[in-house]
Amino acid sequence: MPRSARLDIPGLLQHVMVRGIERSDIFLDDEDRSNFLERFTSLLIATETRCFAWSLMSNHFHLLLKPTSVPLSHFMRRLLTGYAVVFNRKHSRSGHLFQNRYKSIVCEEESYLLELVRYIHLNPLRAGLVPDLPELDRYPWSGHAVVMGNRAMESQEVVEILERFGKNKSRARRNYRQFIADGIAAGKRRDLVGGGLRRSQGEKESIDEIECFDERVLGSGAFVESLIGEADLRMKIGKAISIPELIVRICKALELEPEIVIHPSKTRRLAEARGIICYFGVRKLGYMGTELGKELHLGPTGVSIAIRRGERSLKDNPQVLNEILASTIDK
Repeated sequence: MPRSARLDIPGLLQHVMVRGIERSDIFLDDEDRSNFLERFTSLLIATETRCFAWSLMSNHFHLLLKPTSVPLSHFMRRLLTGYAVVFNRKHSRSGHLFQNRYKSIVCEEESYLLELVRYIHLNPLRAGLVPDLPELDRYPWSGHAVVMGNRAMESQEVVEILERFGKNKSRARRNYRQFIADGIAAGKRRDLVGGGLRRSQGEKESIDEIECFDERVLGSGAFVESLIGEADLRMKIGKAISIPELIVRICKALELEPEIVIHPSKTRRLAEARGIICYFGVRKLGYMGTELGKELHLGPTGVSIAIRRGERSLKDNPQVLNEILASTIDK
């Protein structure tokens, strides 16, 4: 049976797992790990992809990412291809380094963010790469040490994690560490490494209790249904609508002239329109932020800011979204 296409939708939390081909080692020494981490960090910054957790093992690694303006597939292609070239050259080898298809699971953020952070950051301890939690606190190849303040990594989302454990940073770190410690006894937590019925919903008493599920998703039935609706929308619209046409249609729905929207402006209404265009183009149609930026004369940071502005605008005015959908879906 062919595998389902990934749900590669910016703005969603994704648990990414990558293994070496035939389970062979992909990190042979600390220099390899440093090279990978340097490339990974640079890409996070360049693509404005948010990283909440990570751990490097011997023959695989885990990442917890939220792409914003660049699809996950684009990010992973650059990360894996670039690292494989350097690794092969250094170790005098040729051929594929990674399994052909990385695994990514879309995760319901509020339900699973902290559980996945704990699961990913405990990987080195569960695998015996470090003997205990004090060693993990300083282990350089996991994001746990960064959250604990023992390692620096500018592109890791530390503040957002600690804010969930308290307002005072020192107290929040203590609470976070206790949360990590409490997870040691839970073991491997296979329910957190995939999606589908069993992992998302456990054992149901009867068929009537079973919610909508998808192997690509770790989350509730309602969350799965919302993602399926999003994917269906993308299939209906697709990239058959070019970015210039998208701008025209959205401007028509907003009763604005495209000529005055495609150039930067501090006027609130025009800024909101540009935000809606960026949000809809990236989040709904899957265009890259750089593609939208070229049409709207925005850099990567400008596109990311515009996306957030557009998302807020549409949340405050849902009827606008309905009008845009009606104007963009070809009958």
